[in-house]
Amino acid sequence: MKKYLLITMLLTMFVACKSEEKKEETVIEETKEITYKSFGEEIIADDAITAISMAEHYKTMKVGDSINSKMIAKVDEVCQAKGCWMKLDLGNGEEVMVKFKDYGFFMPKNIAGQEVIVNGKAYVNEVPVEELRHYAEDAGKSAEEIAKITESKKTYSFEADGVLLVEEEL
Repeated sequence: MKKYLLITMLLTMFVACKSEEKKEETVIEETKEITYKSFGEEIIADDAITAISMAEHYKTMKVGDSINSKMIAKVDEVCQAKGCWMKLDLGNGEEVMVKFKDYGFFMPKNIAGQEVIVNGKAYVNEVPVEELRHYAEDAGKSAEEIAKITESKKTYSFEADGVLLVEEEL
C-alpha cells in the first residue's frame, strides 16, 4: 500500500511540476508615418478638422463671413494653367475653392485625388461671372461649357497661407 501511495505521490508531483508550454502572442502595432510636402508657409498637420466638419461651418456662414481654420480634404481639381487654385471635396457634394495667399505659391497640377491639409482663412464669397469663366478656362473646359456660365455664384472659399500635400504613408 505504501508503494502505491508513494507512486501516486510521485506521479502527482511529476504532473504538477511538469512545465507547461505557454503561448505568448506578440501583438505588433503598425504605426503608419505620413510624410508631407510643404507649400507656402510652414504649417503642421496637428489640429486639422475634417472636410465634413468644415462643411458644417460653411453652412452657418453668410457672404462676407470668415474664420481662420485648418482642414484636411481630398483634391478634386487643380488649375491646369499653373496650379494657382484648387477645389477640395467637402464630403457632402459641395466643394471649396482654394486660392493661395498673395499668389505666393502654386500647387502641382497632377494632385487630383490626393489629400491635402490647408491652413488659412475660410470665407463665403459671391463669385462674378467673369471670374467663374476664367476658372472654367483654367480648368480646361470647352468653349460651350464656358458660355453656359451666365450667373454669379455663392461659393465656399479658402485663402491658404500654407498647404501640406500628403505624399505617402510609410
